[in-house]
Amino acid sequence: MKKMLVAAVSRVLSGVAQKPASRVLVASCNYSNDATFEIKKCDIHRLEEGPPVTAVLTREDGLKYYKVMQTIRRMELKADQLYKQKFIRGFCHLCDGQEACYVGLEAGINPTDHIITSYRAHGFCYTRGLSVRSILAELTGRRGGCAKGKGGSMHMYSKNFYGGNGIVGAQGPLGGQIAEAYNMAALWKLPCVFICENNRYGMGTAIERASASTDYYKRVNFMPGLRVDGMDVLCVREATKFAANYCRSGKGPIVMELQTYRYHGHSMSDPGVSYRTREEIQSVRGKSDPIMLLKDKIVNSNLASVEELKEIDVEVRKEIDDAAQFATTDPEPALEEIAHHIYSDNPPFEVRGANQWVKYKSIS
Repeated sequence: MKKMLVAAVSRVLSGVAQKPASRVLVASCNYSNDATFEIKKCDIHRLEEGPPVTAVLTREDGLKYYKVMQTIRRMELKADQLYKQKFIRGFCHLCDGQEACYVGLEAGINPTDHIITSYRAHGFCYTRGLSVRSILAELTGRRGGCAKGKGGSMHMYSKNFYGGNGIVGAQGPLGGQIAEAYNMAALWKLPCVFICENNRYGMGTAIERASASTDYYKRVNFMPGLRVDGMDVLCVREATKFAANYCRSGKGPIVMELQTYRYHGHSMSDPGVSYRTREEIQSVRGKSDPIMLLKDKIVNSNLASVEELKEIDVEVRKEIDDAAQFATTDPEPALEEIAHHIYSDNPPFEVRGANQWVKYKSIS
């Protein structure tokens, strides 16, 4: 388990093409290599101390985090569009607004660590290594999807990522029935971080109306916990590093509550404004949007310019558009492949279809 970049950009500004080369002006801009930021102090439970209250962000990491968060945001907005155009059918749970959770978590662990999650998992799919093309193609049910077009929004998987699950709370039983999972993890001191993505609403009910106690990080009274600002990618990163190190040191499991916010409704059938006001959503967008907060940090600390970030935006939009084109033109899986990939490494066997006289061959 125990498994920088300095840049100077020169822009050439020339006048009329006929002007001699001696009239060319060169403007140089030197960016900072890194910057240190104060981050919100985490609330702690059964811990003597929590994660640090400062974090260093390098220019390289800042640009990487920004691009990944923008990619997730644009991918979800494109999924919204494809759903309304009826290219995506069935359930679709979007995670725009929660980008800092996925990027911060991935930045705080190792690629060899394992992640198990519920639905609303498109962001995890991307940070765990799946391409936008394979994610959107899975949403549209195409052969080029990450699950061969058979899983859809709620059943995507990749290496060390045990994907979304369609049943509420299904990610808990994958590691043991949730209360018993807490108990056994604590008894055996397992290196497990239990994470609550608290986006303030359970389907269409505000947490204050559904929970007698909204201190989710304290829910397991015999296990230490952290409550983290889930809108700040640096805060999530530092808290995740702290939690991972705690587990790797042999101290046992820990709970992390990430306070975040979802912009869309629970699913595409939920407009998301019958149980909350549009003003509330706009207030979050204007004050604590995770991409906006990171952008302000990068620009204000001279890690990059607004123009450079705009170039990333253009690059991301092109990637999303290209992926959407593929996701709407790639063929659907053939009917005879309906039983394929039930197991990953078993020899071929027959599977009975809806009609008992029809059988399909299952291959790995």
